[in-house]
Amino acid sequence: MAEKQTDGKNSLSIRDNRTGRDYEIDIHEGDVISAMDLRQIKVEDDDFGMMSYDPAFKNTASTRSTVTYIDGANGVLQYRGYPIEQLAERSSFLEVAYLLLKGDLPDQDELDSFVHDVTFHTYVHENVIQLLEGFRYDAHAMGMLISSVAALSTFYPEAKEIEDPENRWIQIVRMVAKMPTLAAYAYRHHRGLPYVYPENELSYTANFLNMLFRIGVKEYKPNPVLERALDVLFILHADHEQNCSATTARVIGSAHADPFSAISGAMAALYGPLHGGANEAVLRMLERIGSVDNIPDFIEGVKNREERLMGFGHRVYKAYDPRASIIKRTADEVFEVTGRNRLLDIALELEKIALNEDFFVSRNLYPNVDFYSGLIYQSMGFPVEMFPVLFAIPRTVGWLAQWEEMLLDDEQKIARPRQVYVGQGERDYVPVGDRG
Repeated sequence: MAEKQTDGKNSLSIRDNRTGRDYEIDIHEGDVISAMDLRQIKVEDDDFGMMSYDPAFKNTASTRSTVTYIDGANGVLQYRGYPIEQLAERSSFLEVAYLLLKGDLPDQDELDSFVHDVTFHTYVHENVIQLLEGFRYDAHAMGMLISSVAALSTFYPEAKEIEDPENRWIQIVRMVAKMPTLAAYAYRHHRGLPYVYPENELSYTANFLNMLFRIGVKEYKPNPVLERALDVLFILHADHEQNCSATTARVIGSAHADPFSAISGAMAALYGPLHGGANEAVLRMLERIGSVDNIPDFIEGVKNREERLMGFGHRVYKAYDPRASIIKRTADEVFEVTGRNRLLDIALELEKIALNEDFFVSRNLYPNVDFYSGLIYQSMGFPVEMFPVLFAIPRTVGWLAQWEEMLLDDEQKIARPRQVYVGQGERDYVPVGDRG
């Protein structure tokens, strides 16, 4: 094969066959072109210019980001350059939160100060409890959480001063601190139990478990294995690049809404079953299969497109989700404390089939982060309606990091995608009595 000849230019040559005109489009960051450069391609001088059409943003970059790096082809996930495997093994959630929010790992004094500030802000105004009391006894915990986070913007009107760095940081700390409290209160409301106030001497995850599960005045001491497992799960869910909810946070934030409003919008996106509800869907799938003996029929249904294999495959990863292997190890540790989840054998057999049969391998249907997380949460005593809430607590950190990065990016403006109009042409109004 002849060697390809180039002129050394870092550009893309385009010929418009409609007009015969040639264009040179600069290439940035290796393989990126600016969509606005396409606007110069016109048939007539007064045309709007060329646009790209990309439903669901499958091949469109909307930002330059320094927060999270994903190499989906090779199963790589890094926060600010640090491999997720190292952070999950060696770090704590609040240390990772600081990393995502500030850009670097903290020294001991910085970490101690951050932990202190988060702990100090865990309490919420008593009026928030009155807000929660207004929900039905069976209200979904995620709906309650979205509403209560949005309501925080009315308790802290100064949050609208988004141009002030110190003020932004105060709101960020508040939100990281109060998310477990609001989540626990939603859970207790659903259970008809009295609310448990934060205990400042406990760790971030231990305090959350205490507010969830303590009964009466009896002291609650979470099992350290379960406390650490929840911390690891929080680390794994802290950010995941420009996903649906992170993009939502950025879009809302681009209108210069306060962070509480932006994050509540991101949580609403996460609420969708295609995003934050995926681990619940996995659990329901395993329940429906019911037994290892029923797996062959289920797999045949998947191949015939009569069933959906939940918890496998990912929009970004075309190899094994690096978070999935970490969660699988965490699951083993949790089950040693809680007992073996009765659905585990079904999950393991499904994974074995998916990793070995060409039908699944050829389609890159490897286990993702949702496949085992639901089993862990169920074994720890969480009802399925809490699963997206458990996702939202750590992801708040990633949303806030993405939100602030967007605000500080001079290239960003208020989000306003273009459209390709395919509706009716101009027509005249007809009075209602004359319409046939």
